[in-house]
Amino acid sequence: MLNKKYASLCAAAFFSICFCASVFAQTITTAGDYFKTVSDFYATIRDYEADMNISMGSRQMKARVSFKRPDLLRIDFSTPAEQVVLFNGDLLTIYLPGSSAVLQQSVQSSSAGGASLATSQGLSLMSRYYTIKYETGQDPVALDNTSDEQVIKLVLDRRNTTEAFRSIRIAVNSETKLIRRISATTPQGTEYVFTFSDYKLNQGIPDQRFIYDPPSSANVYNNFLLSE
Repeated sequence: MLNKKYASLCAAAFFSICFCASVFAQTITTAGDYFKTVSDFYATIRDYEADMNISMGSRQMKARVSFKRPDLLRIDFSTPAEQVVLFNGDLLTIYLPGSSAVLQQSVQSSSAGGASLATSQGLSLMSRYYTIKYETGQDPVALDNTSDEQVIKLVLDRRNTTEAFRSIRIAVNSETKLIRRISATTPQGTEYVFTFSDYKLNQGIPDQRFIYDPPSSANVYNNFLLSE
């Protein structure tokens, strides 16, 4: 009788352990898997516009970013006023009104600036060249001390020294899977923070939106990334 009762208790304990282990395994999502769900979601976005605040140390910039798949990107700044960054898939154009200068460079889409990180192409490149982990775990946390918005925070560390950023931190809205903030740190320790808000998805942005004619009075500098 005792052995039978003991066997029953062991069986119940074994079942409970197996059940709990099964539930636990089903609720664990690795950082890499979660990152893939975000990347897959961005791959479904045809176009978007969003407000973007950029912080570079004490310098603050504000802009409206427009993106259209596969690789059209335009950034219209309000601070500094009238500054424009445009990437049409092959050519990067930057208009600097304060210097009355137009900078142009043929580049890959991954070099079109921090805003390009918030695209399916940018996310795909990050998953290839960076290791991914949670910053605080898989449960949502507040975006920052001034916001109750719940986000999943990820940390990406570069796999090799050829990448432009040593590490990248990404905050993703836990409900919409939209990227709310990207903090990218260079090997020299300079941090660029891109905060996105007021998204407008799949509005049918025309290709003409990504055509820009800078003022004719501006001086044009080609291949500025390679100039000394």
